[in-house]
Amino acid sequence: MRYIEVLEELKSLFDPEAVAGMARFGINPENAYGVSIPNLRKIAKQIGKDHALSEQLWRSGLHEAKILASMIDDPHLVTEEQLERWVKDFDSWDVCDQCCNNLFKKTRFSYQKAIEWSRRGEEFVKRAGFVLMACLAVHEKEADDSQFEQFFPIIQAEATDERNFVKKAVNWALRQIGKRNRSLNTGAIEIAKEIQRIDSKAAEWIAADALRELGTHKIQEKLNR
Repeated sequence: MRYIEVLEELKSLFDPEAVAGMARFGINPENAYGVSIPNLRKIAKQIGKDHALSEQLWRSGLHEAKILASMIDDPHLVTEEQLERWVKDFDSWDVCDQCCNNLFKKTRFSYQKAIEWSRRGEEFVKRAGFVLMACLAVHEKEADDSQFEQFFPIIQAEATDERNFVKKAVNWALRQIGKRNRSLNTGAIEIAKEIQRIDSKAAEWIAADALRELGTHKIQEKLNR
């Protein structure tokens, strides 16, 4: 499928009601057609992996084209320069999260960028750092605990960021790491208690929400199994 054909396919799926509703979920509706994720996945399956087409779609600036680009790119061909270029273009949490989950977590730079971006100032760049931590915690089944323990000091240090899209990602990272196994659960709960002592509304919310989930009977039973 060629670039122009993909754009025509996306345009044919234009849903004005979906676009109008995007803002209600904190999604930037600019340059959007309101195409659903399931429909984008169908198109991605038809295309297969195509690094060159992925770059063309990204440069189009179209909301759904960017998400589709993350679905069809080949993580083995992604360079550090590309990651830095794409992350600077993030203008919506869903594009950020889709890129991290579909593509960024699979690249050889994933852990490096999780650390680097989580310390950056730009809202969606910083969010990407913590979303990467969460995605890696869920999907890197064979990773050593030390890979995730290195994130704890960063999570604690950045827990005072009051920006909604950042604090939710910090919380997400902490919870997902704490659900990996018994040792990381203990470590995550300890960090959450440390965060709880920080004089900050963001830190207070992050800690309370994480402790509420990580200490539940359901999670504890799962870890025991």
